[in-house]
Parts: sequence; structure tokens; C-alpha cells
Amino acid sequence: MRIRDLGVIDDAVVELAPGFTAVTGETGAGKTMVVTSLGLLLGGRADPALVRNGSDRAVVEGRLSLPEGSPVVARALEAGAELDDGELLISRTVSAEGRSRAHVGGRAVPVGLLAELGEDLVAVHGQTDQQRLLRPSRQRGALDRYAGEAVAEPLVRYREVYRRLREVSATLEELTTRARERAQEADLLRFGLDEVAAAEPVAGEDVELSAEAERLGHADALSSAATLAHAALAGDPADPDAVDAGTLVAQARRALDSVRHHDERLAALADRLNEVGYLLADVAGDLAGYADDLDADPVRLAAVEDRRAVLGQLLRKYAGAEGTLAEVLEWAGAGSLRLAELDGDDERIDELGAQETELRAELAELAAEVSAARHGAADRFAAAVSAELAELAMPHARVSFAITQVDDPSGLEVGERTVAYGAHGVDEVEVLLAPHPGAQPRPIAKGASGGELSRVMLAVEVVFAGADPVPTYLFDEVDAGVGGKAAVEIGRRLAKLAESAQVVVVTHLPQVAAFADRHLVVEKTNDGTVTRSGVKALTDEERVRELSRMLAGLEDSELGRAHAEELLAAARAPRSR
Repeated sequence: MRIRDLGVIDDAVVELAPGFTAVTGETGAGKTMVVTSLGLLLGGRADPALVRNGSDRAVVEGRLSLPEGSPVVARALEAGAELDDGELLISRTVSAEGRSRAHVGGRAVPVGLLAELGEDLVAVHGQTDQQRLLRPSRQRGALDRYAGEAVAEPLVRYREVYRRLREVSATLEELTTRARERAQEADLLRFGLDEVAAAEPVAGEDVELSAEAERLGHADALSSAATLAHAALAGDPADPDAVDAGTLVAQARRALDSVRHHDERLAALADRLNEVGYLLADVAGDLAGYADDLDADPVRLAAVEDRRAVLGQLLRKYAGAEGTLAEVLEWAGAGSLRLAELDGDDERIDELGAQETELRAELAELAAEVSAARHGAADRFAAAVSAELAELAMPHARVSFAITQVDDPSGLEVGERTVAYGAHGVDEVEVLLAPHPGAQPRPIAKGASGGELSRVMLAVEVVFAGADPVPTYLFDEVDAGVGGKAAVEIGRRLAKLAESAQVVVVTHLPQVAAFADRHLVVEKTNDGTVTRSGVKALTDEERVRELSRMLAGLEDSELGRAHAEELLAAARAPRSR
């Protein structure tokens, strides 16, 4: 992690190793800025007062090494981030005017994304920090992981039944709440289908009726025109002297027939006139037949117009102004299917109601199984954490779980109660603390002082080690108000936690720092700032000097050095076995 222009820090690099890293230094040297920097990278509030005097902005950059398949990597990639040699780079910039910017994997992102990633990255424990495990949802999740398969196996089945129940209930609710709308829709469909069935339309019928109406409406004019055309082609019986087209063509043909043998071209023309004569005779015959067949029938015309009116009403209602009878018939087919579906809803409601009852009963059984497993795990947890607290200068403290249910008339029947339920079961889970005999157990956020709370959270994390997937823990002032043997035990338990996670501790106690795998010291320069060389990892000899300073206030005190060497040896002894 690189920190620039933040508080007293000018430009410093903090290298956090796997295992247990202790951060120490003189009061006011800038140790708190290490915690603050990490908080900014995790989406904490940006305070412009943090920007170093004379600078326009503070910048914190971090390089994260994450295991393959980490949800943090998946979420970052989803936001458009890119990995750098398999590692994720994140940064936070705070301007002196109060503006804040965040980047993940080279991509500008909302600060809220850093907070979202931080949930799965680092658990911060300090007197002024928002504790992850203080939230009941986190406490329930941690308890479930601690319980292992005893909770996990029935909880998987519970969630599957819960999902199916939600689907069935949602469908049932939709069907029942929309009963009136469905009844209205069914009535409209029945009316329309009855109307179409009564008319018995045939595809294309409207086009044929339109042509017939046109013909019947102009029968007199059509008959007159056909009669005149026939007379022009074949002659008018009433006027024997009138010349017709057939006679003229016959005369022309006969004129050519007399000389056609003298010229082939003329013979061809004579043949064509012969064909014309036949065609004129055919057309004249057809015109005579048409005129004879055509009869102005007002009754038939009225019937056609009535039928067209019926079909036109169907077209307007069920096919639109430009529609066809084929579309009307298509609507009727789809309407019949929809009506069958609506008529079958009552039967479906009964079926879904029966399914819902069965699923609720099954869900209640699984909820009871999950709850029983949680109670068993909670008892083991409480005993383990209480034993840890006894070694952390809280010998009379007792931790317990409050696993409760909330009455809800529309909930699940579990035991002899009807209680609220959700995706995680019916239990409300909260960790309680009684710090001394006679004290009423209270939620740990309210039942412990600042210094006690850090130790409680340390005990909880040690017990949960391996069950909680967060890879890094940061403890600030975990040693507040303790010393001596309790301080040694705090260091020992931090080292135990570091066997399964990365642990970073800001501490004033040499007994705690002695257990660290890596010891960082924060030092100011003469001008009161912390530069790149001001945060450094100590060698074994330098650790002795720093621990001596923390013990006796004197780096070169022979007594202090001897005590420091003894502390280091005692801290390393358990891990050498």
C-alpha cells in the first residue's frame, strides 16, 4: 500500500506480508494513518482534513493478491477492471476541496464499489470502526459457517423449497388478485367469439361480396353496355341496314382471299383477318350471354349489402380498418385458447393453493431443522469464545447467542408458533455479552467498552478462524486497557488467527508485537513528516531495539533489550514445536 500526502505522511509504502504484521511507532508518528489509509481503500468516508497541509490531494494505492475464484475478483472484473499479473490494483484520491475518486483495476468506479469489495476483503476491528460482525446478518452467516454441514445441508434444501414457494405464491397471488380482471376479459372474449361464430365468416368472402355488390349495383348500365357492344360486333336486329364489325371484317377477308395466292404476305394477313372474325364472333356470343344472364335483383343486392355490413363490423372489431377476414378468424382461434386458459384458472388456483400448503409444511420442517442446528452450534461457539475471553483479561465474561423468532400471522408454523421467515430461515441471530457476573447479557455492540469490544471481536475471530472467508483482519487498539499476561495472550491469539488469514495489528504493546511474523515501524523525520523510508520492516536486531523502546522507553537499555529478547523467544517458542 502506497500513501501520499495523507495526514503526517508525505510519501510512504506499507508492505503487508502474509501472516501476522505488527505496526508500531511513537505516539503521533502516523500509525493511525495506516488504518485510515486502509479505510479509504475500503470505501470509507473521505475527509478533506486528512489531506496533508500544502498538498492539493491525498492518494492511497493498494495492490491486492487474491486467490483464484475470489468473489472480489469476479465483482471487479464485472465492473470493467483489469488484473495486473494476476493482482488487483485499487486507489482512492481525496482532494483538499473534498472531492473523492476511486479506481479499481485501472477503471474509474463509484466509491460504493470499494465499500462493496471491502466487505469481502478486510475485517476492521477498532474502537471507532463499524464492525462487520456487529451486524446481525453477519453474525448469522458466521454462525452458519461455524456450524458447517449441520446447518449448510438443510439450509440448501430450505432455500430451494423457499424459492419454489415464492414462485407458487406469486403466481397464486396474481391469479387471485386479478380475478375480477380475468372475469371481465373472459366475458369480452365470449361475446366476441359468439359474434364471430354466429356470422360464420369464410376467408375471402368479403372480397367476393364486394365484387358482387359492385356488379348488382350497376346491372342496368352493364346490360346496356353489353347490348350495344354486341350490336356493334354482330349487328342490331332492329336496324338491318346498320354496319357491324363482323360484316366489315368478313368483307375485308373476302377481298384478300381472291388474291392471296399471288403474295404470301397478303395471304398471312388474310389468315389473321380470319382469326379476327372468329374472335369477334366469340366475343359477340359472350356479350349476348352476359346480357341475358345479367339481371338487376334488388333483393339479392340488399342481402349482399346486409352480409357485408355484418362482416364489416367483425373486421372493425377484430381485425382493424385494413384487416381481412383471415385475421378475424385468427383472432377467434387465439381467443378460444385464451378463454380456455382463463376458464381453467379457477382449477389452477385450487392446484396452486394445494402446492402452497405442501411447500409451507415442508419449509417449516426444514426451518426447524436449521434452527436446531444453529442452537447446537451456538452453544459450542459461546463456550469457545468465553474460554478465549478468560485468557484475554476478561475471565468472568460470558458470550451467548440470542436465536429468536418474530411472530407473524402469515408466517410458518414452527413448533407451536407462527413466525416470520425469509431466505435464511426463521431465526434472528445476535451475539450477546455479559462482561461480568450478574450483568444482563446484551448485544456485543452495547455490552462491551471500547477496549473490551476489540478483545471480544478478537476472541470471536479466533473461534471463527477458517469459517469466515474474509482474507485480512485489521485490529486497531485491540490491546487498549490491558497489559502483562493478558497482552501476551492477545499476541498469542493474533498469531493463531494469522495461521488461516492475514492479520494486521496497530499496537502499543511489545507483548503483542513480539508475536508478529513481520514488524513495521512508523518513524517521523525531523520536520515531523513520514517519508518513504519512514515505514520500514525491521530486522531481528531492529525488532529488539523497537521492543526495548516500547518496554522501557529506551532503545539501548540493557534491561530493556534483555526483556525484549526474552519476549521474542517466548513468542517464537510455541511455533517452533
